Amino acid sequence: MKTIFKTLKNNVISQVFVAFLILFSCSETAFSQSTVGTISGKAVLKDGNFLQGATVKISELNKTTTTDSDGAYQLKNIPFGTYFVEIKLNGYESSPVSVIVDQNNTEVTLDFEMAYTSQKLEEVIVSSGGNRFARKESEEVSKMKLKNMENPQVYTIVSKELMKEQVITDYNSAFKNVPGAGIAEVRNQGRTTNISRGFATPQLVRNGVGSFTYNTIDPSNLERIEVIKGPSATLFGSTISSFGGLFNRVTKKPFNFFKGEVSYSAGDWDLNRLTADINTPLNEDKTALFRINTALHSERSFQDAGFNKSFFIAPSFSYEVNESLTLLIDAEFSVSKGTSPTRLAPYTKADATAHSIEELGIPYKLSFANNTVNYTGQQYNIFAQLKYKISEEWTSQTIVSRTRSSSEGYVVALTMLSNETLRQQVTNQDYPYYGTDIQQNFNGDFKIGKLRNRVVAGLDFYSLRATRNDATVNMPALNFRKPGDAYNNFTINKIEPLFANATYTNLVSNDERTYSAYVSDVLNVTDKLLVMAGVRADRYINKGVYYPSRDSIAGNYNQTAFSPRLGAVYQVVKDKVSVFGNYMNGFNNVGGSDFDGNTFKPNQANQLEGGVKFGFNKISATFSYYDIKVTNVTRDDPDHINFQIQDGTQLSKGFEAEFIANPIKGLNIVAGYTYNDSKYTKANPSINGLRPTTAGSPTTANLWASYRLTEGAASGLGFGFGGIYGSEYYQTNTSTFKFSIPSYTVLDASVFYDRPKFRLGLKVDNLTNEKYWSYRLAAQNPTRVTGNITFKF
Repeated sequence: MKTIFKTLKNNVISQVFVAFLILFSCSETAFSQSTVGTISGKAVLKDGNFLQGATVKISELNKTTTTDSDGAYQLKNIPFGTYFVEIKLNGYESSPVSVIVDQNNTEVTLDFEMAYTSQKLEEVIVSSGGNRFARKESEEVSKMKLKNMENPQVYTIVSKELMKEQVITDYNSAFKNVPGAGIAEVRNQGRTTNISRGFATPQLVRNGVGSFTYNTIDPSNLERIEVIKGPSATLFGSTISSFGGLFNRVTKKPFNFFKGEVSYSAGDWDLNRLTADINTPLNEDKTALFRINTALHSERSFQDAGFNKSFFIAPSFSYEVNESLTLLIDAEFSVSKGTSPTRLAPYTKADATAHSIEELGIPYKLSFANNTVNYTGQQYNIFAQLKYKISEEWTSQTIVSRTRSSSEGYVVALTMLSNETLRQQVTNQDYPYYGTDIQQNFNGDFKIGKLRNRVVAGLDFYSLRATRNDATVNMPALNFRKPGDAYNNFTINKIEPLFANATYTNLVSNDERTYSAYVSDVLNVTDKLLVMAGVRADRYINKGVYYPSRDSIAGNYNQTAFSPRLGAVYQVVKDKVSVFGNYMNGFNNVGGSDFDGNTFKPNQANQLEGGVKFGFNKISATFSYYDIKVTNVTRDDPDHINFQIQDGTQLSKGFEAEFIANPIKGLNIVAGYTYNDSKYTKANPSINGLRPTTAGSPTTANLWASYRLTEGAASGLGFGFGGIYGSEYYQTNTSTFKFSIPSYTVLDASVFYDRPKFRLGLKVDNLTNEKYWSYRLAAQNPTRVTGNITFKF
């Protein structure tokens, strides 16, 4: 597996492959020029999804083709005449449509809306036709209807279909399919952070707006995960995106016919997971629709202590008031209880003998925790959207997002005190977060002369408020290699009395607001050449930290920032091959001032990127090179102790490749490769010129390949295999001390049997029992077997 991943670095092979794709596309274009007429369009399900693998046929000419991952098809070389075009796929119904191809109508567009046929479902085999994991179209990515081949920005989509095939039972496992994401860093309350282009990126976006989910995210309500690459403050703001990008969770929405499924998963370490997804219209004319997703989950750690159990429910309601006005309201509610994730700080003094987690020798299966020392979490996310069609050219979208995440109880941190000992630190906390995002967008699609403009203009209000009430106690040191009976002293009965004399701190830790306005325009200069320009104005108000006991505020400040973006796309082959370039900007607000009293400015990240995208029926791929420079970074003032200056810089540049293919019927491949070079270029002497520890592995790769039988008695039977690779990276990286995390190669495999009424799945994660760790030095799962059965109705 390592050899396969390293081979991807070979530039010569990459160049040959790109040249082959361009040559293939050019030959396809030359062929299309010889046609008399064409009939093309899309097949769309009533729930809004595309229909893949359907057969489109003209019986009079005995011509057939199949729909691709976007539901699109094209019939070429059609002689002038009148024909009946029909589309077929077991389990779906539609009627033949008459079309005319003549000298006045040589390019006919014919779209189909398909519906399930309940009478035929008994014999339906779930379709595996087409490039089924290559769905790239999204309105959230650019806040407008813009195809992937028209978009100068890079993004990755992980679909619910791919997550089902991989028998994913936790949110973090879905990121195995995201190039460069690395191993998730799980923090207290269950919130997670992954890597994007060398920057730690938290999970803060839901349905395109801020959703501060600081608790565990359950995957049962996910339609897809959108990974938008590069600084994205122009459209999304600085508070929910990092300099490397953002992760957008798109939730399931109601559709206009009845459908449902109930699923149960069980696996090692007492995994028990029950989920349900039920959708139904609420009235005869199907203008009121309802959908509900729910999950009951429990499992323990592979280590001696550690557990997590949760209940999740997500109702969703949509109502079509009239042809112009639609209302959508959805919500997510969850309660959870568990032990806090591992957080280990290594010993870094001059006499330290261990410079890696492997050299440390801490037992892999010891948690240094206790199940009685736990916390409870609560969470809700409420999302309301009002869409109004103003005219044929303009629509309005109003969104209100409201969130609350909280945790109460005990969390644990482990700190190395010497080469042989560690200390358990326990915090008793009550920590709620409250977030609000109100957004108004106006979308236009119109022409000025012959030039097509697609515009989004919006206003955005965001607020975050959090309070803290906590105290911390330290436990006695113990030998982590041979803890002996002292290991059993860590229980809630022995910890609770220590808090009787502990000092509790009560404060408002976050109280901030942001008022923003933005506009972005995509202009079709020609049918193949598109240019993009946008700008955001952002007014940030931080009310500081409030201490009620002293009735005092510290750290309050206000800042104004502007964020531009530019881009261009040239489609070498229309909708098939695009060459793109972009300039993207991001910023982070910074409080304080220097020795002379000059107020600090926001950090600024500026990205230059170029690449090529391919969108053939059988192959979808993106290759890009990016260069991100961060300026206005604060560093210690060498002339004034306890002060800082703002002239620091940081660089992050690299190459990314994503490849999604369906080379033969039934075989689907998803692969990714990233190389990232990050370093501080003007910083404190202890880190100057070094890679940030939060940048993750410089080299990563991911692969998933599955084959599904599509014909015969065993139709629906499939097999999958894949894995992830990450090179060595650092938990501590300074000029005086380094502490490394080794490279890893984790392999997975699955077998599944997918039928219209049920689905069976068996997944083995970490086939080779690889030992690997996260940035917080948390040991990851060894070999694990999970089984799943799903009933559909």
